[in-house]
Amino acid sequence: MANASRQAAWEFWGTELKRRREEAGLTQDALGRMVFLSGGYIGQFEQAIRKPQLDVAVRIDEVLQTDGFFERTWRKLIDDKRYADYFAAAADLEPLATKICEFESMIVPGLLQTAAYAQELTLAHNPLAADKFVQDTVHARLDRAIILKEATRPLYWAVLHEAALRVPVGGPSVMAEQLEHVARLMRERKILVQVVPFAAGACTQMGKSLKLMEFEDAPPTSYTEAVYSGNLLDDPAVVKRVQQDYDLLRAAALSPEASRALIESAAEDYRQCVSTT
Repeated sequence: MANASRQAAWEFWGTELKRRREEAGLTQDALGRMVFLSGGYIGQFEQAIRKPQLDVAVRIDEVLQTDGFFERTWRKLIDDKRYADYFAAAADLEPLATKICEFESMIVPGLLQTAAYAQELTLAHNPLAADKFVQDTVHARLDRAIILKEATRPLYWAVLHEAALRVPVGGPSVMAEQLEHVARLMRERKILVQVVPFAAGACTQMGKSLKLMEFEDAPPTSYTEAVYSGNLLDDPAVVKRVQQDYDLLRAAALSPEASRALIESAAEDYRQCVSTT
């Protein structure tokens, strides 16, 4: 389902929520209290600014006695096979964000990946996958990156561990292209990237990934990912803790200028490997 049609469908979900809430004689605050959220969150659902978690949709059905309507519709909308089930909700929020901060310890973040790099990662996770599956996955990842090319692009800040530069995904040619792509985006001032060097030693979130997103008219959200699972978190205390971890990562990282020099040096090393083979 294309992004525009998906957004229209979520707007329908929100319109139905508002209609059925009003039919039940409930204010946003009243419904929010009954499903353990603030009235502001209910308003964001109704305006399709934010998408609810599944358990919230279930509780709304119970309170409004809608016979599973919101749960069934939620499941249909979230069932976007371009992305893993646990990541789809986070992917939907990226185009709405005014600021995105990411940390990756082993790979280049999805929004910065080239087609060749994304293909190698997809095949590493799915070695027996059909060509169409691989192509669809790569195209979906590249589609997400369009937000960095738009005039209204979010402020994008990534912190990478040096291991992400050194693990040869797809070999020297793929890695050289990938790192040159990141360096070019940095030179064009479209993104900020910092690298945590091996010399920094142990750091918070080692072996993990995290994403922080801020919005114009909605509270910030954090997304963390593990093996075949992801957590989209919007509890203010949890988001604050994740932000503190991200601040620690930035403090351990090289400056953007030194980071770009390291990325360009690593890209050149890979180019040298290509030229000698």
